[in-house]
Amino acid sequence: MKKTLLSVENVSSGYGGELILRNVDFRVCQGELMGIIGPNGSGKSTLLRTVSRILRPRQGRIHLDGKDIGGMSHREFARKVSVVSQSPESAEMRVREYILLGRLPYFGKYQFFETDHDEALVERYMELTHVSRFKNSMMSEISGGERQLASIARALVQEPELLLLDEPTSHLDITHQVQILELIRRLNRELGLTVLMVLHDLNLASAYSTRLLLMNRGSVFKVGSPEEVITYRIVEDVYETVVLVEKNPLSGKPCVFLATEEDMRKGKKG
Repeated sequence: MKKTLLSVENVSSGYGGELILRNVDFRVCQGELMGIIGPNGSGKSTLLRTVSRILRPRQGRIHLDGKDIGGMSHREFARKVSVVSQSPESAEMRVREYILLGRLPYFGKYQFFETDHDEALVERYMELTHVSRFKNSMMSEISGGERQLASIARALVQEPELLLLDEPTSHLDITHQVQILELIRRLNRELGLTVLMVLHDLNLASAYSTRLLLMNRGSVFKVGSPEEVITYRIVEDVYETVVLVEKNPLSGKPCVFLATEEDMRKGKKG
């Protein structure tokens, strides 16, 4: 049985006086690639912000490798968890300098310059993420897909145990969506990196996740393999939309097809 890396236990969280998450409970095993899915407003991003300590739980506990994240120092947490947001900032700095910021949790007291080890890690992960070709460009001058790659490279130089991604393919065309997700799956398989990511597209979530966490109205609706979570009954119940779910002929993973009103009228006539 695989070791539990992340444990979310009966967590409720929200903003101001409003609770968004209610009694959320799940586990992520070491080396797993788990996708978080659900309708708009279901609490996906709120859950990721709570796990990443941007929000503090109103109730419950979150443990990383057996330790309560609330009791970790900022430096300790940053050495274990990296976060990639939906829209990486277009900072006025060169890509290489931006990626090097990922080493800050490892800088010692009164250390102002990177070490040879820091430099070597930056070079390694720029190569791995195919960022080297534009490493001397300004962050503000590169494309959204390139900024996303640079943000992943910066997250990797933190040498985390857990990588959190909030809709990493948001606003990207299909070419860049596949490029980003293929990279994440490669990192998961080759480096053994544990990944928890929010995805909007059900078919991409099915294709790239080893397990899925389906959120609905601030609570966990279902956790399981893509085959267990993405069924037409579950998708219709949660998304309140008529769909067809078929197996992808290449991967065997479930694939969701929308049934438009015109399609249903044709079906009735047939």
